[in-house]
Amino acid sequence: MKARRQWAAVLLAALAVLQGCAISPATAPDAPAPEAGSEAVSPAAEAEPFQRGVASWYGPRFHGRRTASGERFDMNALTAAHPSLPFGTRVTVRSLVNGREVTVRINDRGPFAPGRIIDLSHAAARVIGLLGPGVKRVALTLAEPDPG
Repeated sequence: MKARRQWAAVLLAALAVLQGCAISPATAPDAPAPEAGSEAVSPAAEAEPFQRGVASWYGPRFHGRRTASGERFDMNALTAAHPSLPFGTRVTVRSLVNGREVTVRINDRGPFAPGRIIDLSHAAARVIGLLGPGVKRVALTLAEPDPG
């Protein structure tokens, strides 16, 4: 558990550098600043979400194109686009509608639609039942780093 807290602190420091700002004492020290259209969530518990908001998905139109990280987008992989989390960050996305969860790896930037906090790959959207409605309220939680 201590290693997870340390990993989260390193991730947040990297996020602050990437955003070109420092984490102020007024900001929760264990959570990145929320994006527009999302609600900040207190990180009191270790498994508590750091961000809540609306998720969407992308797939066939972008399949095979380069992502912001430089890798090719695979709509069948469990990946996602987030506006500011470092590439390679693993995030658990939980649907606030049906409770289903999926863990994804951040490999792209987005979403670019106002009020959305994350864009899931087609495969990840299928896991949490997002394909039909297209958008859904979700909560994001940092996942353990990939052991590989």
